[in-house]
Amino acid sequence: MNGMTEDGADAAGPHGNGGQPPEGAGPVEGVRVTSAFPPRDTAVGGYLEPIRAGGALLWRAGAGGGTEVVLIRRPDRGDWTLPKGKLKNGEHPVTGAVREVEEETGLTPLMGRRLPPQRYLKDGWPKQVEWWAATPDHPDGTIDYQPNEEVDLVEWVPVEEARDRLTYDHDAQVLDNFRAGPATTFPVILLRHLSAGEKRGWPDSDLLRPLDEAGRSDALALPEVLGAYGRPRVVSSAAARCTESMLPYAVEHDVPMRTERAFTVREGSQYDVEEAQEAFARLVVEGLPTVVCTHGELVPKLMSEALTRLGAPVTQQLGLRKGSFWVVHVDSRSGTLAGVERHAIRG
Repeated sequence: MNGMTEDGADAAGPHGNGGQPPEGAGPVEGVRVTSAFPPRDTAVGGYLEPIRAGGALLWRAGAGGGTEVVLIRRPDRGDWTLPKGKLKNGEHPVTGAVREVEEETGLTPLMGRRLPPQRYLKDGWPKQVEWWAATPDHPDGTIDYQPNEEVDLVEWVPVEEARDRLTYDHDAQVLDNFRAGPATTFPVILLRHLSAGEKRGWPDSDLLRPLDEAGRSDALALPEVLGAYGRPRVVSSAAARCTESMLPYAVEHDVPMRTERAFTVREGSQYDVEEAQEAFARLVVEGLPTVVCTHGELVPKLMSEALTRLGAPVTQQLGLRKGSFWVVHVDSRSGTLAGVERHAIRG
């Protein structure tokens, strides 16, 4: 590993004076730019919309009992790096990362815990890459990839060797972040049902209120997004808007789906918080990948229960908009919290 960023700058930053802007450029002398990105010569003290990208650190158990990860070589640069790529306009970061990894390795990743993003300069422009730990959808991870002008080698490499072979510091940091936490995790996904119009505009029982046009469109997009996490089972509120939200996913991925009264907000906005929290806690403890679809009233209560039981701090912003979801990643061995992320269906 040579300690370089992808635009060729030293990892410490492009300025030879430790990040200070050049004299005469305008900023007050002695004042440093504070940013997650390295210092830059352009737009000093201002904002540049970063290039958005996504990738996955693919891992498997090696034949000798150790851990192996996938590295790729790009012939035009002669570098070794991790599979990643730019997101398309409007593309969901999860599905975009899956697409890029498939294109560069021939392997389909099943997303595990989310890793911290990496921020660096690409040809002088800030770039932000979202990362996940992931396993191949086929356990053996056999590589069947045709070399091309973008990637000519895809290899499983022992994790101890991988760090030295990686060309860039930001890739080595991804590897370090993976090794610092649990490899094997399972997701518990908490989804607020999709758009279903307004309660006051529905003349019948609220339990029967269906998805509206926007909700039905999002329901068709849901299988691709949730499928990135494997094939988690479905436990849903019995309300029509919840079961309809999950139906396309359950059918496309052929997963079991059942309703849970404790997650159902009944007529007159009736629900039992303690009952719902206990039911959610049981699912977390069971250790199986699970999607729970419920109502906005219950989402903060269920997330608070899960975080508390997992010994994690509880953030103030636990609520979700319709069509958004939390993913709680749990260490399969210790049952402790391994990560939390939040998404909307449309990214």
